[in-house]
Amino acid sequence: MSQPKSYKASILLVEDDQSLSALILDELEAEGFQLMATATLEEAQQQLSLSQPDLVITDLRLPDGHGMSLVKHIMQLEESKRPSIIVITAFGSVRQAVEALQAGADDFLTKPLDLDHFLLSVHKVLQNRQIRHELSVFRELSKNEQGFHRLLGKSRAMRHLFDQIRVVARAQGPVLIHGESGTGKELVARALHEESDRKGRPFLAVNCAGIPSELLESEFFGHAAGAFTGAQKARKGLFQEAQGGTLLLDEIGEMPLPLQAKLLRALQDGSVRPVGQDNEVKVDVRVIAATHRDLKQKVAEGSFREDFYYRLETFAILIPPLREREDDLERLAQQFVRQHAMVQGRQIQGFNEAAMTLIRRYPFPGNVRELQNVVERAVAFCETDLIEPRHLPSRLLDNTPDLGADLHDKHNPQETRLLAGNRLPTLDELQRRYVQLVLDEVQGNKRRAAALLGIGRRTLYRWLDQE
Repeated sequence: MSQPKSYKASILLVEDDQSLSALILDELEAEGFQLMATATLEEAQQQLSLSQPDLVITDLRLPDGHGMSLVKHIMQLEESKRPSIIVITAFGSVRQAVEALQAGADDFLTKPLDLDHFLLSVHKVLQNRQIRHELSVFRELSKNEQGFHRLLGKSRAMRHLFDQIRVVARAQGPVLIHGESGTGKELVARALHEESDRKGRPFLAVNCAGIPSELLESEFFGHAAGAFTGAQKARKGLFQEAQGGTLLLDEIGEMPLPLQAKLLRALQDGSVRPVGQDNEVKVDVRVIAATHRDLKQKVAEGSFREDFYYRLETFAILIPPLREREDDLERLAQQFVRQHAMVQGRQIQGFNEAAMTLIRRYPFPGNVRELQNVVERAVAFCETDLIEPRHLPSRLLDNTPDLGADLHDKHNPQETRLLAGNRLPTLDELQRRYVQLVLDEVQGNKRRAAALLGIGRRTLYRWLDQE
């Protein structure tokens, strides 16, 4: 019945029936909770002034007062010090239950207690409390470290990007955002919207590569009823739905040539024509296009219209890749550790020096998104206070074969002999030693070792066969 997140929670029981109090305390003690017990309203209030339990379980009828008085007393405490509340009574009614819940109680139970249901309620209330706490911490963390419209970074490259966004946001023409995968193109588009006078109006994003080509025109411009098979009623397109706001065309480089011509006309005329309709509809929408493709090259190849490209490039913004933001890398990695450790309920402080060296030296072709995924995985596999190289995907280790000394393990004499020679180990040697190190850590469990290394079991077996 016990739950990891509530195992060490502290509970104050307020119950004057000694036999029932002893029974409840025995059940809660078996669940591993830290316990305090009082029999009166006055003693409970005194205990709350001395300690901060996570949960108060109180009877309604007490020798010197009413349990509702204790509920009201608790609700007057500072929010960060306010415990959750379960009310129990032998004289329960719907009216009393409603009154208790409205006053701030988290649950209301009647005697005689069904102990299984009682323990389930205790765990549920404590888990909800933990979730509320995590959300509060996450909001505070996000508020302190959200950066510029959730774009994180203090490097010169990012400060220049923020300045560009502020300037371009004040204009009205189309914007072309170019950046590698994982650099945050949609975040930049949203920042442009939030910094503009269109803030508060619709912001819509569409992935041009994710819509079947035969539906693209209808998706953007809408259609009249009966315009094609299945069009039983008229529908507004994205341009009309984004009226007054911003429309992000992500992966614009994947858009078919015929639709490029129609979008160019919409940008020039400020109007769209729904499929199957004769009349045009005026629209006021700022278009932002985003791509990781080289559109100039696509123009040269004939797969992207030159006039459409130059219309979109009225304002061009290039997002710097993570490898050009060395000043931000470690800060981002540490922040992602804090975020994912909190979400996963882990006590992880950061990286050890060897792991951070691997992070610094890896080029992160997937940019910030890849870094965040690497950290999330490392937090999940880390069972210590600090993330170590063995918690990172093998591609980070493969990228830096000269880090043998950083991976030195005083508990591994065989590796010590290898690294104590007069030469650096080869990549194959380092790989074999690292695989063995991981296998030792998981007591030879090849399934878990493969997961830690970020490879398939067949690949692991192949590596082992090469030794």
